[in-house]
Amino acid sequence: MRLSSRMEGVRGEGAFDVLVKARALEAKGHSIIHMEIGEPDFPTPVNIVEAGRQALADGWTKYGATQGDPELREVIAELVSKTRGISVSEQNVVVTPGGKPILFFPLLALLEPGDEVLYPNPSFPIYESVIRYCGATPVPLPLVEERGFSLDLDMLRAKLSPRTKVLMINSPQNPTGGVIPEEDIRAIAELVRDRDIMVLSDEVYSNIYFDRKPFSIASLPGMVEKTIILDGFSKTYSMTGWRMGYGVMPKWLVDGVCLMMVNCVSHTASFSQRAGIEALTGPQEAVIEMVAEFKRRREVIVEGFNRIPGFSCTMPGGAFYAFPNVKKTGIPSDDLADRILNEAGVACLTGTSFGSFGEGYLRFSYATALDQIHEALDRIDRMMRGILG
Repeated sequence: MRLSSRMEGVRGEGAFDVLVKARALEAKGHSIIHMEIGEPDFPTPVNIVEAGRQALADGWTKYGATQGDPELREVIAELVSKTRGISVSEQNVVVTPGGKPILFFPLLALLEPGDEVLYPNPSFPIYESVIRYCGATPVPLPLVEERGFSLDLDMLRAKLSPRTKVLMINSPQNPTGGVIPEEDIRAIAELVRDRDIMVLSDEVYSNIYFDRKPFSIASLPGMVEKTIILDGFSKTYSMTGWRMGYGVMPKWLVDGVCLMMVNCVSHTASFSQRAGIEALTGPQEAVIEMVAEFKRRREVIVEGFNRIPGFSCTMPGGAFYAFPNVKKTGIPSDDLADRILNEAGVACLTGTSFGSFGEGYLRFSYATALDQIHEALDRIDRMMRGILG
């Protein structure tokens, strides 16, 4: 027996591969600073944890609605309507165990073999995996550093074809930290509004931004019925282990996604959803403080990278990733990431973990303490000065 051919295009996540290598070095006594995993280093806020405990005590441990807890869906619909300036109801919301099902299930429900999906590159590696698994053709769109890692709009225009069925966008972005400007979002909407295309807008970092607030394509006229919004709780509320995300989409697509849900996972954990209600309706001070701390770290890490020989780094607008350009080192990204891990003791990801257009870049998560960031920068600086002189 062997795995089916559909598995050939499925990729893993480089962060977990690097974590295994880093843990092996630690087991041998090496000091490793972890900057590979995209996970907030803050605890889940106390009020949310208490809501989860209370939900368990109150018996929220049984089967629930496939589409999600109606009360949570109502809260999500109100929040999305307010923050995106649109009108959606709880019937447009599906709550899922993490955000990835909102990548998989709508695309499985929409795509046929031979269809094309345009997606940013570099980007979250699961995008390409999902597209290939669905039997569709992935069409990468390069992100342009000189434009703040926004899409190449000329390339987008050129790549649109009668076979294009889905456009995937992500802002704020993983891995670059870029925020697509509102004017670019408006230009993208003009290109797709009158085409038979759905837009999957990954907005999971929508609350983690530092300067310009991210603008949702769903906010524009004629786009709410053409857009799948992906959002969730993992990043904003440091709830990665609670496994809870959600999608907002037209009702006809909700029905298809719910069929996938009932066939795959039944529903999202009942007690987690009760904690989700508290997350969205309770105090937001912990989120504000976390984002403020990420902003402080952002300034430290960008300034530090720009002092390291061969490195240059633009200021990310959101998320908690720095994506320095390392082309002037003359070392391929994969090799440099390995050397930084083995020689400097800092775990990071090669830009090619996120696609071919990531060559010449590295990704560092600054969801780690400031003293660790300073130490990581010092280690990399010493290493690079030893290499480049």
